[in-house]
Amino acid sequence: MDPFMVEALAEARQGLAEGGVPIGAVLVRDGVIIGRGHNGRVQEGNPILHAEIACLRNAGRIGDYRNTVLYSTCMPCFLCGGAVVQFGIPRVVAGEARTGRGSWDWLKSHGVEVVDLDLDECWQLMQGFVGRHPALWAEDCGAFAPR
Repeated sequence: MDPFMVEALAEARQGLAEGGVPIGAVLVRDGVIIGRGHNGRVQEGNPILHAEIACLRNAGRIGDYRNTVLYSTCMPCFLCGGAVVQFGIPRVVAGEARTGRGSWDWLKSHGVEVVDLDLDECWQLMQGFVGRHPALWAEDCGAFAPR
């Protein structure tokens, strides 16, 4: 498995262990992780603290995102996809997009390269969570929740 996705999965598992949504992300520049984060919406009571947003916050002000790649355990939602486009992150690598396509098409329409690794490990982590906490998932990513 891609070593950066391994790190994103570690973040997702940390979020789950804290009682949150198991999504993790890392921001990579020139082969080095410069930011990492996990969904902290439940833990911190912050509706916009998605994994990708936490990752970008933890990376700090880096000025130029042209040589970065955002890894996320699942396809970013529109909130997180908006941050990708806003900052000019050129490439997103998702662990899976079966739980929801999120902002995939929108990202591509804005010139972002989108890669779906379609990893069973990422999908199973999300499906287990969604199955146990459907209302929490619907609150977090309602447009992608099973109805």
